[in-house]
Amino acid sequence: MPETRVTIASEVGLHARPAAAFVQAAAKRPCQVSIGREEGALVNAKSMLAVLSLALKHGEEVTLRTEGAESDAALADLADLLARDLDAVS
Repeated sequence: MPETRVTIASEVGLHARPAAAFVQAAAKRPCQVSIGREEGALVNAKSMLAVLSLALKHGEEVTLRTEGAESDAALADLADLLARDLDAVS
C-alpha cells in the first residue's frame, strides 16, 4: 500500500474549506484513502468529520496512505492537493 508524508500548505490548516476540497477529491477515488499524524492512528480521508477531527495545522506533516485500485495515482494527486494552499483555490 503506497504511503507518503506531506506538509499541510493551507495557511490556516485543514479547516472546513480546504478539508472539504480534500475529502471530495479523496471520495472520487476508487481506492481506500487514509490520513493522519505519524504518531496517531490514520483516519478515513473520505470522511469530513474524521478529517476535521485531526485539526491539522499549517506546516504540519501528515501521513497519507492509499490502498486498492489506482492507489499510486490517487496518492500522488492527493499529496499534491495537500501541498497547495487550498484557501487560494477558487
